[in-house]
Amino acid sequence: MSEPVETTATGGHSDVRRGGGGLRGVGLVLIIAGAIFAVAGVVAYVAVQQTLSDQHIVVADDADMLAGKDVKGPFTAYAQAMVIGKHAKDIGGGKTYAQLPQNDPNRDTVMTASFLQASLFTSVVAFGVAAMATVLGLLLVLLGWGLRRAAP
Repeated sequence: MSEPVETTATGGHSDVRRGGGGLRGVGLVLIIAGAIFAVAGVVAYVAVQQTLSDQHIVVADDADMLAGKDVKGPFTAYAQAMVIGKHAKDIGGGKTYAQLPQNDPNRDTVMTASFLQASLFTSVVAFGVAAMATVLGLLLVLLGWGLRRAAP
């Protein structure tokens, strides 16, 4: 099928493009949504990073990786969470908080370690979600741009 052609007053022909408005509209929506996702992801990443940095946590010297580094990102948070888990296991004699008897004097220490470890793992997940939102946002912007370019 050929494109519709309109006759001009001088008798010449000019192409009239029809359709594609919906595709261009979807593309624009994707670009806007992508930009929002990307900005929100960056803001969330920086907020989690700043919150961790404000705590002045340093990865323990006996950590398997990144010992002595400030906890400011997902890798240092993970390293510190793992070493806290190792220490809690040692203090609890290989038992978790739930496995320790209620009258065990180490139960409160193991409980605190468990909470700290969970908080650090939560920050690791938050970093991942923020990074995923940023990447998804950029992909949506590119997809929207591509749809707008491809529309007739």
